[in-house]
Amino acid sequence: MDRALTLRSTTVGTKAIMAVTGAVLFGFVVVHMLGNLQLWLGAQAMHDYAVSLRKIHGVLWIARAVLLASVLGHAWSAFTLVRRNAAARPVPYKHARRDQATNYAARTMPITGVVVALYIAYHIMHLTLGVGVAAHDPQNPYNNVVNGFSNPLIAVVYIVANVLLSAHLFHGGYAWFNSLGLSNPRYAGMKRAFAMGLAGLITLGNVALPVSVLAGAVKPTTETFCSPELGPCAGPGVEPGR
Repeated sequence: MDRALTLRSTTVGTKAIMAVTGAVLFGFVVVHMLGNLQLWLGAQAMHDYAVSLRKIHGVLWIARAVLLASVLGHAWSAFTLVRRNAAARPVPYKHARRDQATNYAARTMPITGVVVALYIAYHIMHLTLGVGVAAHDPQNPYNNVVNGFSNPLIAVVYIVANVLLSAHLFHGGYAWFNSLGLSNPRYAGMKRAFAMGLAGLITLGNVALPVSVLAGAVKPTTETFCSPELGPCAGPGVEPGR
C-alpha cells in the first residue's frame, strides 16, 4: 500500500503550512508596526509600552516561540516548494508565463524572503539587543529608535528593506487565499485590493518612522527612565519607576 499522505508530504499541505505561518507573521508585522508608531506619542509612551510587554513575561515568551516556529515553518515550506517546482520542470518554459495579478512580486518572492530574513536579524541586533550601538539604552527605546534612524545610511537600509517587505506581503496576502483553497476568479480583484492595501499601509507606517527622524519631526529626548522590567538603569541618580 502507498504510504499515507501527510500534511508535509503533499504540495497542497505544504502550501497550507506556508499560508498559516505567513498569516501569523503577517499579524505580527501589523502589531509590531502599531507598537512602533507610539514613537510619535513620545518617550514616556514608548517606555511604558516596553514595560507592559515585559510584564507579560510568560505570554511574551510564548509569542516568541510561536513566531520562531512560524519563521522556520515558513522558510521550510518555501524551500520545499521551490525545490519541488524545480524538480517538476527542470527545463524552464520557452516563454515566460504572465501572472495576471502578482507577476513581479511572485517571481521575486525567494529574493525578498531572504532579504526580509536578513533584515529581521539586523533589526533585532540593532534596536533590540543594541549590538555595536554605543548609546543603546534598554530603559529608553524611544532614543534607541531616534538615534538609530538619525544615521541616514541605516535609515535608507530600513526604507529599502520595508519596500521589499511590501512586495513580499503583497504577493503573500494575495496567494494566502489560494493556498487555503479560497480561490474564485470573481473575487480576484477584491483579493488584490486587500493584499495591496494592507501591504501599502504597513509599508507607509514603517517607512514613516525613519523619514520622521531624518526630517527632524522626531528628536531625541533628555528624559531618563528606570524600570526594573527593562534591566539596570543607564545613568546615576535615576530613581526606579521614572
